[in-house]
Amino acid sequence: MAADTIPRPAPPEQIRAVPVRHAGRWVAAAVIAVLAAMFVHMLVTNPVFQWGFMVDNMFAPPVLRGARTTLLMTVLAMVLGVVLGIGVAVMRLSPNPVVSAAAWTYVWFFRAIPRIVLLFFCANLGALYATYELGIPFDRQLMGALGLDGDLRFLGLDGNQIFAGFTAGLIGLVLSEAAYMAEIVRAGIQAVDPGQTEAAGALGMSRSTTMRRIVLPQAMRVIIPPTGNETIAMLKDTSLLIAVPVTSELNFQLRAIGSRTFQIIPLAVASILWYVALSSLLMVGQHFLEKRFSRGFGSRETRAQRAAREADAVGSTH
Repeated sequence: MAADTIPRPAPPEQIRAVPVRHAGRWVAAAVIAVLAAMFVHMLVTNPVFQWGFMVDNMFAPPVLRGARTTLLMTVLAMVLGVVLGIGVAVMRLSPNPVVSAAAWTYVWFFRAIPRIVLLFFCANLGALYATYELGIPFDRQLMGALGLDGDLRFLGLDGNQIFAGFTAGLIGLVLSEAAYMAEIVRAGIQAVDPGQTEAAGALGMSRSTTMRRIVLPQAMRVIIPPTGNETIAMLKDTSLLIAVPVTSELNFQLRAIGSRTFQIIPLAVASILWYVALSSLLMVGQHFLEKRFSRGFGSRETRAQRAAREADAVGSTH
């Protein structure tokens, strides 16, 4: 039988691809567009907002000083909270059960207290420590037994001056933040491969040196993202300083202007805009910090995958 007489199979029909229609997406987009238009219309047409009055007052000198105080409080509370939190985290990981239990108790206690309650308590510590003097205990009895007159107290502190205003607010925020940062740092430390610590110990490095030069630098990749979130939360929680009170704080100043002028809503919107702007700046900084401390992670895996693909390509040519 000749080859040209063999019947050839019919060519396959051309596939007619019909794009999938997503009617739900268009409906959702239309609903969101309508709601957004209604919201913008409400913002523009509602006379209660008093946009001109709000802009004139949200950049007043007392408000600008309040924004500076808020940023200063945020930075100081986070720096001190991170330092104290690292110490508490290292104590929690200590093989000494007494040290570990003390750190666990600290974390448990200060995580259980709402910050506004803690701030109110710190603001009233002056009643507990009205006067606090540093020196040798039972100094008067000791001096009397020696036949001498006087005391052995070399520093006196007035609690009503220390536990008030900015200082009381800073103490409350630092104590609370350190408890949360201790858990974040502990999670970051435990995320590091234990083999790193074992290798450092085999090289004769002490535990403190290993923690400072080996473990913590690698743990930063895990610690930075939640720390950035805690910083943003701290910025917002500075508004709780009204419980102390800290009169130079941003929220206090805006509320004072609103109460004095009977324009509560415009100044509340101004407060929202201030916190949104400051939080956005912190988010940008967090983004670049995460990129900085994530460099080098995953690159080895990418090179291995690339080598495997090249090996497959070479093998397929033979």
